[in-house]
Amino acid sequence: MTRREAREYVLQALFQYEFTRSVSTRQEIQEWLVYKSPSDDILEFIEDIIGGVIKNMTEIDGIIQSVSKNWELQRIASVDRNIIRFAVYELLYRADIPAAVTINEAVDIAKKYSTVESFSFINGILDTIARDNAPNNAKNSNPRKELKQ
Repeated sequence: MTRREAREYVLQALFQYEFTRSVSTRQEIQEWLVYKSPSDDILEFIEDIIGGVIKNMTEIDGIIQSVSKNWELQRIASVDRNIIRFAVYELLYRADIPAAVTINEAVDIAKKYSTVESFSFINGILDTIARDNAPNNAKNSNPRKELKQ
């Protein structure tokens, strides 16, 4: 399983969380991804992103709201909102992932799961956040630098 596939799963989990307020356990993640055979590194990556977004959602949403001029957070489509959330988490808390990689992954996932116009909106939001808030000095004091991009 690749990090791209892991991010796609993260999107699904965050989308589900938004409606149910329940978080998947490692066992549920493994059951959901049984045919993907994720490595322990990928499972840790998934858990970190989901848990980190949920733990820091108020801060993340505030940052998104501050740069999404003329758009209330709840007006942003749920798929787009959750793509932006996990990407903002990576930008702010994962020093081991270059901002350009995070933005590219988010844009490509938006092209796959959202509307034709969404990817440019997401790109603009993330580019602004990366430039203003995350000059590769993530807040997480223990990034997993050994994980592969």
